[in-house]
Amino acid sequence: MKSNNSIPIPSHYNDLNGSLGEAWRLLTRGAADRKSPMHTPAVATVGLDGRPRVRTVVLRHTDPAARTLRFHTDRRAAKISEFAANPAVQVLAYDAVGKVQLRLLGRAVAHQHDDIADAAWTRSQLQSQQCYRQSASPGMSAAEPSAALAPSDDDGRANFVAVVVHVDELEWLYLAHSGHRRARFIWSGSTLTATWLAP
Repeated sequence: MKSNNSIPIPSHYNDLNGSLGEAWRLLTRGAADRKSPMHTPAVATVGLDGRPRVRTVVLRHTDPAARTLRFHTDRRAAKISEFAANPAVQVLAYDAVGKVQLRLLGRAVAHQHDDIADAAWTRSQLQSQQCYRQSASPGMSAAEPSAALAPSDDDGRANFVAVVVHVDELEWLYLAHSGHRRARFIWSGSTLTATWLAP
């Protein structure tokens, strides 16, 4: 099927279930392919001062069946205390070529001393593990750019945290010349409510 300007219309264009499936497909690819535009989504938290905080993370794993996303961080990072005070987060991912924006609302759970963190650490590349060896906490003031990068004596595992976001709501936006498509998917337990929205 093609639109009036000869650009192919994807099968999910007028299909709610298809749009949801495509959203999870893109996120799954984002976790597996570092060249995917969804490999580095933005995560927003509520700061301890009540103001919004947004940062880019690397998407490490997506589980559509469990409705979870995983990224890694340092236990000394500000977002760890923010999750503890308020686990509500929003994840934003955008594919400029595919013209798809995803906004996901969920709850962040930090895993540090459990099987989830152990397995994530084991699968991490050595270069990634080295990031957790720095002696200074992320965001700490430093006299020189490299001063904070001085490695500690341990392997960094004690500073490693796997953050799992449990998705409760997903908003889909597909930008098309033939007409944009926007939809919202909300889960309450195992019950899904899906609806089209005005773009």
